[in-house]
Amino acid sequence: MLLFWVVIIPVLAVALSAVLPARSRGAANLAAHGAVFVLAAVLACRITSGTGVVVFGGVLRADALSAFFVLLISLVNLAALAYSRPYLREDIRAGALSPGQARGYDVLFNVFAATMLVVPLLDNLGHMWVAVELTTLASAFLVGFYNTKASVEAAWKYVIICSVGITLALLGTVLVYYAVAAQTAVKTLDWSVIMSRASGLNPRLMGVAFLFILVGYGTKAGLAPMHTWLPDAHSQALTPVSALLSGVLLKTSLYAIIRFAMITNKAMGADFTSRLFIFFGLFSVAVAGIFLLAQKDFKRLLAYSSIEHVGIIVFALGVGTPLAVFGSMFHALNHAVTKSLVFFAAGNAVKKYKTHHLHMIHGLVQALPFTAAAALVGLLSLVGMPPFGIFMSKLMILSACFQKGLYAPAALLLFFLAVVFGALMFHLSASIFGNKPKGIEFGKEALSMKLVFVSLILLLVFLGVMMPTPLQALLVSASRLIAGEGL
Repeated sequence: MLLFWVVIIPVLAVALSAVLPARSRGAANLAAHGAVFVLAAVLACRITSGTGVVVFGGVLRADALSAFFVLLISLVNLAALAYSRPYLREDIRAGALSPGQARGYDVLFNVFAATMLVVPLLDNLGHMWVAVELTTLASAFLVGFYNTKASVEAAWKYVIICSVGITLALLGTVLVYYAVAAQTAVKTLDWSVIMSRASGLNPRLMGVAFLFILVGYGTKAGLAPMHTWLPDAHSQALTPVSALLSGVLLKTSLYAIIRFAMITNKAMGADFTSRLFIFFGLFSVAVAGIFLLAQKDFKRLLAYSSIEHVGIIVFALGVGTPLAVFGSMFHALNHAVTKSLVFFAAGNAVKKYKTHHLHMIHGLVQALPFTAAAALVGLLSLVGMPPFGIFMSKLMILSACFQKGLYAPAALLLFFLAVVFGALMFHLSASIFGNKPKGIEFGKEALSMKLVFVSLILLLVFLGVMMPTPLQALLVSASRLIAGEGL
């Protein structure tokens, strides 16, 4: 029943958000998402490689890979919700939102959370496609929530570009269905059934199908050059929504790509997907580095950083060794936590300075010292400095490259990472330590925000210093599944 409650609790939270008063609504939502996170942790501890939990006649299914993504999504959902409470109160106090709009936000937040949580739990690839599309529809309203010209334009751009991508993903899904039906006479889109027969599928047809899948879901994942919706959406959305978009929404699409890659690898070997992953991964990191150099908007800067990290994860999947795949999953977790922390800090800075422009956000340490500390920790983590988890995951990925003899790709990745390092340090160090503009007074930060910051910082340090045994076991199991072992 674990899977049932992971899905149903956010749905119940939608209904409660529609009827409860503000104070009760906040407590109920925190309790709901806290419960989902606990259930996700229990699920992660119970599942091992090759075993799965199946309910509702196979409609919902979880293995180690599913459990990892559910844990990741539930963690960031909880952090974003905790940050949302003081964030919305400040918006209501400033007149940017009404109490009724705050209720609407809670409803949409829970719809968005529910759609993301269900994606990794669906066994049927068609159902998964529908769930990914629902994440777009739910989050589009949150991107345009302020109802300004810029936010509405960003929401429309997001919907149109991602809809084109998801249409290509649908075509790829149809081709997979045709390949299965033609070769095995079994008419199904159930991933577990297809995997058991994948070795007999037509390699050429599966190669074409995967190209559509990679471009289609890669658009939603933020892979370059299909990334163009992402900077606008991240910069215009409410700050906790930006954290969700960057930290977990991109990962749900990556999850879909991984599931199809597992089928394709079994049908035609791993070389085909490996070359594509390495190319698109490096290209994404390169594009992110170039745009980061010239970026002037705080939240757009973080959006391009998301493109960089998605590229790193995909690149590691292309390397394909057990160490590289383990590093990719660990990097996905570290990036989700880090980017949540930095977006929350950016949200506080933007509210305080009343601008997104980096050249006008200086001296944050003098105006909001706690936020500045969080931004500094997040910056050091993003660029891969020890003792934070991203340093370890990058080290794993680069080590795997050298072990496999991929010296040229590793050198290119290191070069692009150096460009990103320089760009982020240049822009954000000035914002944190520069001279505070006149008229910006010292500000107080809500205790609940400070608690969120401290929790995320401690988690980042903890992941960089030591990895809990249950998490390591989960990542090993998920990595083995991606490599096709134990299936």
